[in-house]
Amino acid sequence: MTKKISKWRHGIAFNIIFAVVALLVVFGIVSGALGYFVFTDSFKNEYSVSTYHMADTATALINGDNVDSYLDGKNKVEYKKTQEKFDIFCEKMSVTLLYVIKVDTSDYGRFVSIFNSVNNSVGNENYTAWELGHKRDTTNDEYREKYKAIYEKKAKYETVYRINYFNGKYPHITTIVPVMNSKGKVVSVLCVQRPMSEMAEVGERYLRNIVYSTFGLAVIAMVFASLFIRKRFVKPIAKVSSEATRFAEENTKSEPLGDISKISELRSLAQSIDKMETDMLRYIDNLTAITSERERLAAELSIAATIQENSIPNDFPAFPDRSEFDIYASMTPAKEVGGDFYNFFMVDDDHLAILIGDVSGKGIPASLFMMVTNILLSDRTKMGGSPAEILSFVNDNLCEHNTADMFVTIWLGILEISTGKVIAANAGHEDAAIYRESGDFELYKTPHGFVVGGFSGVKYKDFEFKLNKGDKIFIYTDGVPEATDKNEKMFGLDNTIKALNENKESSPKKILDGIHSSVDAFVGDAPQFDDLTMLCLEYKGDSSKSSEQE
Repeated sequence: MTKKISKWRHGIAFNIIFAVVALLVVFGIVSGALGYFVFTDSFKNEYSVSTYHMADTATALINGDNVDSYLDGKNKVEYKKTQEKFDIFCEKMSVTLLYVIKVDTSDYGRFVSIFNSVNNSVGNENYTAWELGHKRDTTNDEYREKYKAIYEKKAKYETVYRINYFNGKYPHITTIVPVMNSKGKVVSVLCVQRPMSEMAEVGERYLRNIVYSTFGLAVIAMVFASLFIRKRFVKPIAKVSSEATRFAEENTKSEPLGDISKISELRSLAQSIDKMETDMLRYIDNLTAITSERERLAAELSIAATIQENSIPNDFPAFPDRSEFDIYASMTPAKEVGGDFYNFFMVDDDHLAILIGDVSGKGIPASLFMMVTNILLSDRTKMGGSPAEILSFVNDNLCEHNTADMFVTIWLGILEISTGKVIAANAGHEDAAIYRESGDFELYKTPHGFVVGGFSGVKYKDFEFKLNKGDKIFIYTDGVPEATDKNEKMFGLDNTIKALNENKESSPKKILDGIHSSVDAFVGDAPQFDDLTMLCLEYKGDSSKSSEQE
């Protein structure tokens, strides 16, 4: 029984009926609320105008020239007659309160009572009349501002509404008008508080009618949905759903659904299911062949990534028997394989070559071009010559067979380990950053030659600098400063140098780890756009010379 109820509750018939009823309820609530707000606003305006006229009429009962004398205990006979008139007015006009007060105009925060008439019979209230001279603080800031507006003649009259239906009392309105002397000066204010009983009674009746009508329409909608919607919509949709479920489980063709409904959308849906079954069976056959091909390509791509990874040195420490320097490098491709590369190797016992490159493009073509370039650089460097000569040779060789019009930027340097002297050349690559002991990493700006592979016959220029003990050099590809966050803002060279200097006294590995962390934090969830490749070398000096000096 429970399962049947649960199945019915989650069925389309129940949900359509529930949606229709819920829509009617929401419509009833919204229309009722809007109507009630309009009704309330109209009543408030009507009460505001009529109560103002009452209050304005009441001001004719008081002599504004004698207000202060009343407070001083003078004109007692006139005061008593005026109070009696106010009491009669309060009763005849069916207002709860009618009072005249003199407000302290220094800050409008206090007032003193002059006249006060109470009629508790009309508002279900329990007020006690104030005596002449009764003092008290202004009720709140709202009253304070309205008193000020009256005394400064910025308003003809002011109105305060108190609309609360849940305290057992009628909502009421208080209208404040000025009391002036014969010279036109405001000497006090007259306030009339009037219950809004009609508003409360009519409002309750209106809300009851909205509730009853909404409930009646909901019942009618449920009956209509059960008889009409179930026949026209629910049964055809259930048949389509049943056929879709059957096909998902069996993957076999059945009798076509055909024209199961007079409603064009449902008929079109049934025909789409028939066509889907035919197309899906054909697609499954094709998918089997495609999946097999993709698995083969994925395996080949994985092998290519392994080959590329093994084509550059990645075992650290790279030279455990050499204490004169420490070196570390890393490469993170944007795709399975990339176009960035680095390399370092001993040219002879006293010379270490370090290089980094960035091939145009990404993916397998860039990785193939990268490996060819790396092999040419390695072989030619070991043959001797300056970095400029080596780059010229590699450039000419790449240009001979570069039908794909690819190119590569390269930074190549050769360190003389015994002296710290570095001879380098730059083929359109990023400038290196150098750290001097007890200082900071700074960009070492040098002449840039043309990219390698652009056109043959290019001549490159060497430049020299010296590394002292404790100095470090950092080379990188543009994937570091051009790393981009989700707002397409780049990491930049300034952040690169900042990240370097946060770990400037650390080992090359920790420096690169620090840059990786900074880039990852900056990029966040944005996808990696370019390969990220870095190399850092720390020069520790020629240990053999140090031993001789000692």
